[in-house]
Amino acid sequence: MFWTGVALVITLFHLVPFYILITTALKATGDFSSKWVFPSELSFENFAAAWEQAGLGSAFVNTFIITGGAAVLLIILGSLAAYPLARINTRLNKFIYFVFIAIMVIPPLTALVPLYKLVVDIGMMNTHEIAILNNLAAFLPLTIFLYAGFIRSTIPKELEEAAKIDGAGILVTFFRIVFPLLKPVTATVLIISCVFIWNDYQFAIFFLQDKEVQTLTVALASFFGQNQNNLNLVASAAIMSMLPMTVLFLFLQKYFVAGLSSGSVKG
Repeated sequence: MFWTGVALVITLFHLVPFYILITTALKATGDFSSKWVFPSELSFENFAAAWEQAGLGSAFVNTFIITGGAAVLLIILGSLAAYPLARINTRLNKFIYFVFIAIMVIPPLTALVPLYKLVVDIGMMNTHEIAILNNLAAFLPLTIFLYAGFIRSTIPKELEEAAKIDGAGILVTFFRIVFPLLKPVTATVLIISCVFIWNDYQFAIFFLQDKEVQTLTVALASFFGQNQNNLNLVASAAIMSMLPMTVLFLFLQKYFVAGLSSGSVKG
């Protein structure tokens, strides 16, 4: 009973900011009542105004392209790279796996200056491709770590040996036997990577400076700077920007814990 109460208090503590965000977004522009008071009249016009003034339409499209493109490449390349690292136990594979683990502890911002110079030199500034590649490079080591650990600890080798006896090649075995069993860890990869890529600001502000390719975080930062005295619109824009990742998490949460725990053992 005690720990149930503690969990309830912690949950309520985390829900307070969302309550304030919702009450602020639903209040009319001239409503200066306390942030703790739920508005008596709901003003949904704030969402339409915020959508138009902040340019969220194009920002949503850009963010979906970058997040979706990076997520698809992470799943395909990460799983393909992790499979031989998990199954072929050679010194070279152990060294490569160790390198990926070591890269995980390096802060991505340490490479910002040389990366920025490289991107300018090759003419890829303000493109979706550079944002996708940046995020792919940032999250690929973690993806390989999770997939390799999950394959080692969860998927029995006998399934692959049976497929080999039937004449299946390594790619056929992987895509028809192994990959369908990777749903839990794939959900984990999707949630972790998509949430961070969707909310990325540090790289987007440097490499996506043109308004035509701006992501949600950059658009929201600019919108907040222009509307510091009109928090109703800012709160409305923030709620709309967080909805896709909230839906993604709710849809995949049943796989999340299983994939995260299984992918972290025997890695």
